[in-house]
Amino acid sequence: MLARLDAIDRKILAELQEDGRITNVELARRVGISAPPCLRRVRALEDAGYIRGYRALLDEKRLGYEITIFALVHLSSQADADLTAFEAFVRAQPLVRECWMLSGEVDFILKCVAPDLKTFQAFVNELTGAPHVRNVKTSLTLRVSKDAPSVPMERLPAAL
Repeated sequence: MLARLDAIDRKILAELQEDGRITNVELARRVGISAPPCLRRVRALEDAGYIRGYRALLDEKRLGYEITIFALVHLSSQADADLTAFEAFVRAQPLVRECWMLSGEVDFILKCVAPDLKTFQAFVNELTGAPHVRNVKTSLTLRVSKDAPSVPMERLPAAL
């Protein structure tokens, strides 16, 4: 396990965020070390949990998911068993892409995609009947102003 991220580790993480398909040889060149220690460092970063995985970022609209909606969900109970039941329901819903538990007035915010409003409305009907749901408020997105799935490497605390 890594005790601390040094400058090379930070460069490796930044490069992999930009291009997860980069070859180890090219990655090593960009961060200024040879390929074998670069590969060891990447594996150590993976083992330590800094790198959770690799995936392709797909364009949902090109794949037929024309609308993105945020749903604010307020539950009637915040007991652990009730939160767990709602979270299990959400994990089983393919239209839900993200689910975040919040503090404050709203218990959860869901980011959802759907091919059309009819499909989404059917999902909302199911969502309002989910365990312990008091009410649901939805907002259709009009456009994306920023979509940055990466961690801001330039702002990492020095203590890491």
